[in-house]
Amino acid sequence: MELSLATRSVEEHTVLEVGGEVDVYTAPRLRERLVELVDSGVRNVVVDLGGVEFLDSTGLGVLVGAMKRLRVANGSFSLVCSKEALLKIFRITALDQVFPIFPTIEAATRGSDDSALS
Repeated sequence: MELSLATRSVEEHTVLEVGGEVDVYTAPRLRERLVELVDSGVRNVVVDLGGVEFLDSTGLGVLVGAMKRLRVANGSFSLVCSKEALLKIFRITALDQVFPIFPTIEAATRGSDDSALS
């Protein structure tokens, strides 16, 4: 399966909608897009994983790297995910303690405490 990436603005956030499989083969494209966003001055990024069917450790590493890059730039980084299979990966790796994870884009852009993992 291919990787699809699309960006849009929601309030003062840039939402990156990701679809397909994020794995060792496609993760470099995701990394490049996230780096482009930050380098262009974007400071509030929401990654919507709603269309992701598969996520491996390489993809997780890309997400961690993007979050670190945004922290250095005094930005914010959050994920939108409601698929139990993906949420399980975040719990098993304890990355649910690292990433703000929300069930909807609206919750993520509000910055509310409506975490998908609460």
